[in-house]
Amino acid sequence: MIVINARFLTQQVSGVQRFAEQISLSLARLRSDLHFVAPPGEILRPEVASQLRVEQIGQRSGHLWEQIDLPLWLARHGRPLLVSLCSTAPLAYSKQVVTHHDITYVRHPESFSWKFRALYRLMIPLMLRRSLAQVTVSEFSREEIASHYGVDRKGIHVIANAVSAEFCTGLEPTLLERPYVLAVSSPASHKNFSRLIEAFRLLGELDVELRIVGAANRSFVDAQLQQSGQGDRVRWLGRLDDDQLIEQYRNAAVFAFPSLYEGFGIPPLEAQACGCPVVAASSASIPEVLGNSVLYFDPLDPPGIAAALRRVLLDHKLRADLRRLGQENVLRYSWDISALRLSSLIDTFLTERSDYPARFDAKQIAKQGGRS
Repeated sequence: MIVINARFLTQQVSGVQRFAEQISLSLARLRSDLHFVAPPGEILRPEVASQLRVEQIGQRSGHLWEQIDLPLWLARHGRPLLVSLCSTAPLAYSKQVVTHHDITYVRHPESFSWKFRALYRLMIPLMLRRSLAQVTVSEFSREEIASHYGVDRKGIHVIANAVSAEFCTGLEPTLLERPYVLAVSSPASHKNFSRLIEAFRLLGELDVELRIVGAANRSFVDAQLQQSGQGDRVRWLGRLDDDQLIEQYRNAAVFAFPSLYEGFGIPPLEAQACGCPVVAASSASIPEVLGNSVLYFDPLDPPGIAAALRRVLLDHKLRADLRRLGQENVLRYSWDISALRLSSLIDTFLTERSDYPARFDAKQIAKQGGRS
């Protein structure tokens, strides 16, 4: 038995939870020796929990469940291999493969509360050093984690994110009277939305709208819009479900990704899968993930951001080229390929390999592409 820490099903979806959820679904199709466990209480995505046949165990929730209830349950069940997919894991359990996506909290501490930073400062070094192996989502993050925490990079395995199948709609965009620039993320400081809004102000000669998707404090939104003087041209849409998000991607004239720091960055891939051209910051892991499929800008330079947006908005051929390059780029990533790589890593730590049935042909999957 291999136990998967499914605490992520009790958390709101961000890139970290998206990775855990999609890898789990693909991994569950690949092998039959998995047992998913989660805290008691509300499961936020019951349809996913049903597919994974999640068992809710213990009495506590959150970090207390992960640090107390989960390792006690594992001890009572023969100390099986544990796989944690969501950046944290029980510190008292060493027979596990852990996942850590990035060290944004180190590089941009202003984006996090002091409690969060203190918790991670305590937990993450212990988690990395006590685990059998570590997983992260990009070569960039592997180098960042290895250099900051002093762990052997050879023990950190890169298993990339991908795009969920529902984002690959193949539908043509709806022609709108007023085109819009789309951005998707949280209001955290390193996401750099203040400079994006400043850049958008420089596009005053164009009849275009900026739409921003993601949870945000109302006072933050009002302050940003008041400061920019663009209240009539900028719309903050809040958190959207996947169907609503796909609609926004599909009809956008261009997707902007101004982030200063990312361990991977799923939103631009989602935009590309929906046929939306992308302009992006030339920072952190972003060039690794997007390659030559986007138009890059310096994220610290609002006039440069504005110039990139203006160029794509006004150049029909460039938009078409970026759409084509984007959809080619998306093909480099596959949740099935990533799950297959995780499955192979798991097998290296099983003393007696389970005789599990493969539900799809591993060789056939490998031919379809993907990243190492």
